[in-house]
Amino acid sequence: MVMSTDDDLIKYQPDILNYGIDEFTDEHTKAREDVLRKLRSEWWNKAKTYNAFPGNSKYAEMDETKLTEAQFTRVAVFRVLAEYALPQLTKWNADGDEDKFQVMMKHYQNRYKTEFAELLLDGIEYDFDDDGTVQDDERGSIHSVRMVR
Repeated sequence: MVMSTDDDLIKYQPDILNYGIDEFTDEHTKAREDVLRKLRSEWWNKAKTYNAFPGNSKYAEMDETKLTEAQFTRVAVFRVLAEYALPQLTKWNADGDEDKFQVMMKHYQNRYKTEFAELLLDGIEYDFDDDGTVQDDERGSIHSVRMVR
């Protein structure tokens, strides 16, 4: 399963398929893996450490099938554009002048960072009890964890 598709890319960069590359299927898979890795390091490891969720074990591995992947479409799109699609289109000028694709790459790198940070603040949906629905207590923000004295 992928978090984003070429149709999603077109919503943010309508002309992305007009530069000679017909599809970015492999790039969507790479972006999904990048997002999952970042989730494990920046959300899951903190969430399980603080036992922020019901029934959570600090030794459990993140089960990606319990995530609501639609929640990550924008962040995956920004990752595809910034790190995989646009770098294939740039000329990489030796004189240091940036072309429009390099400018867009920076823009989407910033959008990726911002969107990921906002997802963490809003709360990641994770079906801990594996009942097929995400309840309110299964949407956790690592920033909402309180320190108990």
